[in-house]
Amino acid sequence: MEPPKGVLASLWNFICFLPFFTGLLLLGIIKGIVFCPLICLIVTIGNSAIILGLWPVHSFWTYYSTLRAKLLGPVLKLLLCICVLPSLLILWPVVGIVGSIISGAAYGFLSPIFATFDAVGEGKTNKLFHCFYDGTRETIERSFDIVRDFLDFCHHSYFSYMDDLQLKEPPDVKYYEIRLLYLPAAVIAGVLGFIIDLPLISVIALCKSPYMLFKGWHRLFHDLIGREGPFLETICVPIAGLAILLWPLAVSGAVLGSMVASIFLGAYAGVVVYQEESFWLGLSYIVASLSIYDEYSNDVLDMPEGSIFPRPHYRKKDALSRTTSHSASFSRRSSIRNHPSRTGSLKNPMIELKPLELLDSLFKDCQHRGEIMASEGLITLQDLEDAMSTKGSRVISIGLPAYSLVLTLLRSAKANSAGLLLSDNVTEITSRNGPKDTFFDWFFNPLLIIKDQIKAEDLSEAEEDYFCKLVLLSGDSERLKNPIIGSPPESELKRAELDALARRLQGITKSITRYPTYRRRFEYLVKTMSEDLAKKNGGSRSNDGPKTIPRSKSALVRMFSQHSFRKTSYHGSDQESQLVEREVEIS
Repeated sequence: MEPPKGVLASLWNFICFLPFFTGLLLLGIIKGIVFCPLICLIVTIGNSAIILGLWPVHSFWTYYSTLRAKLLGPVLKLLLCICVLPSLLILWPVVGIVGSIISGAAYGFLSPIFATFDAVGEGKTNKLFHCFYDGTRETIERSFDIVRDFLDFCHHSYFSYMDDLQLKEPPDVKYYEIRLLYLPAAVIAGVLGFIIDLPLISVIALCKSPYMLFKGWHRLFHDLIGREGPFLETICVPIAGLAILLWPLAVSGAVLGSMVASIFLGAYAGVVVYQEESFWLGLSYIVASLSIYDEYSNDVLDMPEGSIFPRPHYRKKDALSRTTSHSASFSRRSSIRNHPSRTGSLKNPMIELKPLELLDSLFKDCQHRGEIMASEGLITLQDLEDAMSTKGSRVISIGLPAYSLVLTLLRSAKANSAGLLLSDNVTEITSRNGPKDTFFDWFFNPLLIIKDQIKAEDLSEAEEDYFCKLVLLSGDSERLKNPIIGSPPESELKRAELDALARRLQGITKSITRYPTYRRRFEYLVKTMSEDLAKKNGGSRSNDGPKTIPRSKSALVRMFSQHSFRKTSYHGSDQESQLVEREVEIS
């Protein structure tokens, strides 16, 4: 949508839009007020019951895992068990319950408002009905999903992290130990940093808050009247308009965030003392931290560079790093001040992918691949039954998602993609259109490195097939001996490289399984696949061993008629798709 030209056109557009926006906002606020208490009650009661119910188990297992950790030395374990863990375990129920109350109330109030604005977006039908309906039932359903995901994190992800803490070997056969000699000085420096930085940084934030308030309002009102920036796209107009009303809250949140951040920023002086083995450098950091915050806030608010506070050296090897960081800071400030036109960038909008959309794509691909491998005998009903039980199945829970990631990496490497090419051969995930959060980068960047390593290997079709099966079944050494897996590469070097890549992919996949929404979606996937395979197999089990799904014509027709099949560049997919299409035509 092109912004209106001229002052009169912009003013008329603003006058026409204001009543429309006000009506939507009032309707959304009314729905938020009605559903906020209910959603807050559901989230608070559910999360509080989980926290208090699992607290004894968490307390015992945290101590047990810490004492058995191979990465930690005896003195560090003693210090953690006496000083650190008790305070964390006492604070966890308080912080968790208070956080549940705040997050439940915020979600219950804001979700209906955002859903009301989204109901009038471009391409939506029956907008009047959806203005009243959207954000009601789905908000209640998602509140139960929030509680379920929190349970999965506290039960599944927590114990997974603790198992890694117990089993992970220390590097170079050396464990982490604490140096008691510098510990008192580090504690004193951390306390001094907290006492000094908290009031001073709070004063700096409060002094700059009026500038942030009026500068933000000036920019937002200018964009609103001219239909530029966030107001250029129609779907973004209601949310951007809401930002004008809530901008004082954003400024207040920024000030409070600065106050909270000052605690950790000042306490980091203890870390500097411990690392540099110098109390004086810790005191120097306390002074430098004020300058660091002042310069950073000036960059964010586009204020004049520099700071009125001194910035002494607080690292022994600081000369070269300071010069480098100064150059990087100067270039960053230049890039901020010479930013591209917002209007020009939004005229060609880029599709940004959300983390949950990527998870949905992964699970759809897992279901599709799982049905193919079940028909080939690589996945059995016993695997699915183990995955649904407490025993677990590494082939399904780790191997199957890792197998889908391998196919994505192979497809991306063959297409010379700058990012990751999804199974539809159209959607490409890059650093530009991917989710802008640190959690996503933890997985995305290592996958890009593995993609480049796979591309450098220049694998043949037989080696690709073996590599994919190795990733799928590396948790089951006996099934790797099955002739259907194929022969490993003759070169021992290439075989070792493929084994290392398979282990890295499985490690990344294991980390992805700890994502809060993963467990719920995974169980739904396993249940769906198990029911489909049980129906296709007639619900009977052979006495000869693990049961597989016969590769018959009727089974293939039923399997692929229920799910859309998309061709990929993986070498086995074209043959599979041609076979299925031929079977469907014959039937």
